Amino acid sequence: MRVKVVCVGGGPAGLYLAILLKRQHPSHDVTVHERDPEGSTYGWGVTYWRGLLDRLHAHDPESAAAIEESSVRWNEGVAHIHGRTARQPGDEGHGIGRHRLLEILAGRARSLGVRLEYTSEVPAAAVPEADLVVAADGVHSALRTRHAGHFGTRLEEGRNRYVWLGTTKVFDAFTFAFVETGHGWIWAYGYKYSDDHSTCVVECAPDTLTGLGLDRADRGEGLALLEKLFAGVLDGHPLIDRAPAGGGAPWPAFRTLTNRSWHHGNVVLLGDAAHTTHYSIGAGTTLALEDAMCLAGSLRRHASLSEALTAYERQRRSELLSAQSAARYSAQWYENLPRYVQLPPHRMFALLGQRHSPLLPHVPPQLYYGIDKAAGQLEVLRRLKRWLGPRAARALHARAAADRR
Repeated sequence: MRVKVVCVGGGPAGLYLAILLKRQHPSHDVTVHERDPEGSTYGWGVTYWRGLLDRLHAHDPESAAAIEESSVRWNEGVAHIHGRTARQPGDEGHGIGRHRLLEILAGRARSLGVRLEYTSEVPAAAVPEADLVVAADGVHSALRTRHAGHFGTRLEEGRNRYVWLGTTKVFDAFTFAFVETGHGWIWAYGYKYSDDHSTCVVECAPDTLTGLGLDRADRGEGLALLEKLFAGVLDGHPLIDRAPAGGGAPWPAFRTLTNRSWHHGNVVLLGDAAHTTHYSIGAGTTLALEDAMCLAGSLRRHASLSEALTAYERQRRSELLSAQSAARYSAQWYENLPRYVQLPPHRMFALLGQRHSPLLPHVPPQLYYGIDKAAGQLEVLRRLKRWLGPRAARALHARAAADRR
């Protein structure tokens, strides 16, 4: 049966869903509307792990091969703190420029017969007639906002402030740099996404931001100060932002978005329109693409649209619990950095790798480090940790939900 689908938002989630729907049923009429011009995008690079690449190959080998070919890799993490460097091996990570990722997905979608309409602003009150309308228009989704009462959108703002930058410094590992200033700590996450550029996210507490004057500095002054603070890892390379000329770099607080419901009639939420997870776990693009995989599969399995959307929401809510818990505890770890930052660098880096744990905030850091090290050697402690972790996460999640009510 031929189905008409209108997707509002031409990011990774919307484009990949369009690809999958046309692969499943070439007769489907699929249009993607994107308000910005083709080739323009925010951000720099995105990260993902091998598991996502395997799933991409299973769903659409052609686009997966192009993404893999355009990606760079690393298998080590490095932390710079107190003038010392700590290194740890890790799982193979991948980075790709956001612009290149969208270019690949748009090209693949076109080759399958998807209509891509750029500079096409679709008013929430005037969405074209369709069997299915997909709100893939991001955290500020106009379609979701129009039905805000039904979706039950909730935004929780974190404490720390951050700025998303690029640099010509090509990091050879996923890099963390922590710098102590007279106004508190400021830190950066850096990872390469091409052979000549890296992403560099800088974060600090509000008091540090105002104490350093970064909230008042113009674009050039702010970048110059950050380049000075992180000179030890930038090796003379500049930081780059995409703020308008003469404008200051934004320092927002990250906002975690959740929704009580993900669909309303024939409208369904996808990607950041449905949920966000803190950038420190590097999962935003992965989760958006997995949303598209799940929704396409659910539409294939169910003849009823209502049943398909209900099944999609149920499955993704369940699958997201782990990532949402990891993101919540990761953000809290950085908000409580002074608790960990005075540890010896190798211990601090080890607990940085454990920041997703729901147990860590409730155990003295030195004690947790000792237990974790012992657990790596003793099977009985490993089992206890695996048993306690999820149960603690569920209990704390339930308590937080009850407090919100």
